[in-house]
Amino acid sequence: MKMHWSLLPMTTFIALLFAGSLVAQDVTSADSTGLPGDNFSLEAALEMFKKSESLESFEKMLNTEDNDANNLDLNEDGKTDYVRVIDRMESDVHAIVLQVPVSASESQDIAVIEIEKDGTESATLQIVGDEDIYGEEVIAEPYAEEAGKSSGQHGPAGQMAPAFLVVNVWGWPAVRYIYRPAYVVYVSPWAWGAYPTYWRPFRPRPWGYYHARVRPYRVHYRVVPTHRVVRAHTVYSGHRTHSTVVHSRTVTHVNKYGRTTKSTTVQDNRGRQATQKQTTVEGRRGSSVTKEKTTVEGKRGRSATKKETTVEGPRGKSVTREKTTRQGKTAPAKGNKGQGGRRGRQ
Repeated sequence: MKMHWSLLPMTTFIALLFAGSLVAQDVTSADSTGLPGDNFSLEAALEMFKKSESLESFEKMLNTEDNDANNLDLNEDGKTDYVRVIDRMESDVHAIVLQVPVSASESQDIAVIEIEKDGTESATLQIVGDEDIYGEEVIAEPYAEEAGKSSGQHGPAGQMAPAFLVVNVWGWPAVRYIYRPAYVVYVSPWAWGAYPTYWRPFRPRPWGYYHARVRPYRVHYRVVPTHRVVRAHTVYSGHRTHSTVVHSRTVTHVNKYGRTTKSTTVQDNRGRQATQKQTTVEGRRGSSVTKEKTTVEGKRGRSATKKETTVEGPRGKSVTREKTTRQGKTAPAKGNKGQGGRRGRQ
C-alpha cells in the first residue's frame, strides 16, 4: 500500500515530535531523585520573586496554575499544594519562608529566600531548599557571567575563563518593597482549609513535562555549596518548621538510596550509658556527609549529646563541626578547618 504524497510532511512531523519526546523523557528521568524537591524549582521560584512587586503578589504567582515553580503534592491527595509566604525580619535582614500546610496540625518549609542589605543600594540573596524536601540542604543564587583572565591553557578554551559574579538584587521590585520605610512585615493570612478564592489546585504535572519547563531557569541561577547570606540564615534557623510525615518519608527514601546508619550502645565503669549513631549520606554534588551523634546518660539523669558532622568534598576536602547539648542548653559551636576545607558549618 502506497502513502499519498500529501501525508508525508505530517507523518514526518509526528514521528520527529514523538522521537523528541522520548529523548527528553530519557534525559529528564535520569535527573529525578524521587524526592519532593523534584517538584519545586528553586530557580523558577527566584525568577518569580524577581518579577513580583510585593510578597503578596509573589505568593499569588506561586499558586497559579501556569506557574513553573510549584508542582508539589506533599499530602498526596492528587492536587497541588498551596504555598504560603512568611517573612521573618530582623533589622535589615529578611528570611522569606515558603511553606506548605500539610494538614490541620502540621506545616512543612519548602525553602527560604534569605536577603541581606550590604550597602546603601546593594543587597545579596540566596534561596535555600529544605533538607526534608531535597534530601539535603540545597543553596541556589542568581549570578552573572563575564569573561575572565587567561587560564594559561592553550587553545580557545584557555584564552578566556568565565568568571561568575554575585548579583546585586537591589533593583528587584520585591526587594525594594521589603526595604521601604513603611513596610509592614508580610505573613500569609492563609492556612490549612482557608485559602484565597483565586486558588484553584490542579493535578501535578508529570515529571518529564515539569522538568522540561523549569530547565531554562537554570541559565541565570546556579547551585552553590556555601551560605553567603549568613545573618539571614541565622535568623531563619530558629523558626524552621517541618512535618513529621514529610520528614519520615524523605528519610525512608534516602535510606533506600544511599544512606547508611550504624548505632552502637556501650556502658562504662561509671555506670554511664553512651549511644552513638553514625549516618553517611551521598550528596548531590559528589560530597559524602557523615553525621555522628553520641548521647551519654549520667547517674543523676543528666544527659549530654555531642553532634559531629564531617563533610568529605569531591576534591578531598574535609570539614568538621561539633555541637554539644547539656540539659537542653546548647553550648557554642566550634568550627574547625579540615584538610584544605573552609570553615565548617552544620
